Amino acid sequence: MKVALAQLNFHIGNFHSNREKIIAHIRKAKHAGARLVVFSELSVCGYHPYDLLEREEFLEWTNESIEIIGKECIGIAAIIGAPTINKSQKGKKLYNSALFIEDGKIKQVIHKTLLPTYDIFDEYRHFEPNNNFSLVEFMGKKLAITICEDLWDDQPTNNSFGRNKLYSKTPLEELSRLKPNLIINIAASPFAYDQEGKRKEILTRNARKYNLPLIYVNQVGAQTELIFDGGSMCINQKGEVEHELAYFSEDFRIIDIEAQNEKNLQPVFSEIGKIHDALILGIKDYFGKMGFSRATLGLSGGIDSAVVAVLAARALGPENVRVLLMPSKFSSEHSVEDAEILARNLGIKHELIEIQPMVDAFEKGLANSFEGLSPDITEENIQARTRGVLLMAISNKFGNILLNTTNKSECAVGYGTLYGDMNGGLSVLGDVYKTDVYRLARFINIQSEIIPENSITKPPSAELKPGQKDTDSLPDYHILDQILFRYIELNQAPVEIINQGFNEDIVKRTARMVNSNEYKRFQAPPILRISSKAFGFGRRMPLVARYEG
Repeated sequence: MKVALAQLNFHIGNFHSNREKIIAHIRKAKHAGARLVVFSELSVCGYHPYDLLEREEFLEWTNESIEIIGKECIGIAAIIGAPTINKSQKGKKLYNSALFIEDGKIKQVIHKTLLPTYDIFDEYRHFEPNNNFSLVEFMGKKLAITICEDLWDDQPTNNSFGRNKLYSKTPLEELSRLKPNLIINIAASPFAYDQEGKRKEILTRNARKYNLPLIYVNQVGAQTELIFDGGSMCINQKGEVEHELAYFSEDFRIIDIEAQNEKNLQPVFSEIGKIHDALILGIKDYFGKMGFSRATLGLSGGIDSAVVAVLAARALGPENVRVLLMPSKFSSEHSVEDAEILARNLGIKHELIEIQPMVDAFEKGLANSFEGLSPDITEENIQARTRGVLLMAISNKFGNILLNTTNKSECAVGYGTLYGDMNGGLSVLGDVYKTDVYRLARFINIQSEIIPENSITKPPSAELKPGQKDTDSLPDYHILDQILFRYIELNQAPVEIINQGFNEDIVKRTARMVNSNEYKRFQAPPILRISSKAFGFGRRMPLVARYEG
């Protein structure tokens, strides 16, 4: 039996585009002789619609699209993902469902059992969990159709999943009692560099455990901060990956589940290479799905803005990136030179605006108010906010979206200025630690020097006062990032981190900085998520809490 895997980039709420993609690939699969074509989770409406699911017209448009798609399923069957109504009137209004369509009709609807409520997920807010298990019979085979986490959960009593009862068995254990011939999983599993390998391990282990071939179709593309990496695959009953689709791009493949085929896998590439590709996809889809095409940012000569400029040029095209060089009296000559070299290397539009006259005007205007007070961080912030005003002016005048260049280390400890360098419509590096920014720069330069070597090797500095270095205010980044990773991603308490050999004063000070700067992160732009614990939806903390941990 030939099965088509359709790994596509869907757009939340863009029903016309989504169904046209689905229909085009149903026709493509049929023309190629496939008998079944499989799409990803919530493919009809895009994942995740959040509170759009509460709007009646959203559900009406979903049903209208399902009806149109169904008419194409003559001579071929399809599995699509969509929200469906809970007709029992008990519990939540909707199910997260997989629809099996054949002969122009919905033959069977399978609901998701394990609804994630951890990190960026909150499916239990809208969906009712499944309570019934059944197989789909097709072409003499029994198909166990599952949805994303239904294939992942090894601990059925794990509180990370919302449900109306605690199962003694996982969904796959329930389905295996019905003697299926094939497992099909439709998913919307987002990318995280520190979790990506776990997904493949779970999929291969379950195929091996149940001695069943497994087809996994994942979504690809970015939806604001969430980046879906694709990587759909077909795994044999021995737990061996036989077919693997592309990462970070749409792909389509037809496989014969009964034939002995040579393995068709994706090339192995590095963790930092995946982060690079994920960020480019995140930028590209944020702009494309929002209807924007051009970006702007401040290019300082430092490593963060350099990396963002490269990623933006690769995502949008260099002709769509415009940067400002905004030196003050504290900016070094090499900073301006490094920024100009990078702009020329990329072929992006750049212009230099001296900010010192504007900063002087602000300080003159505030002279009476500040009389008798010594200069401090206030004057530093005036510089950052002056740059923010100029960048927002370019954004307003030319319709360019301002890209924020703050990295995760800075964001974590509040090393940034509200309404200044924290401005922006999208944070590109807000989930990338400073040490990984350096790795990205080296990766970008692997073929040739695009980012000037001086931008990579010079000590990082905000250049807001004479001789300033980041280490005047922060621990060395190679120490800071290790502490932050343990505190944020691993959720370890300061005492646990100290017991691992880190300096007690540095750990406690770092934790205090993270806790006391929640209000800044609350006002930051959306952050492209590439880790298992990003700021924003994935890590929500009360602003007024008093927490010394």
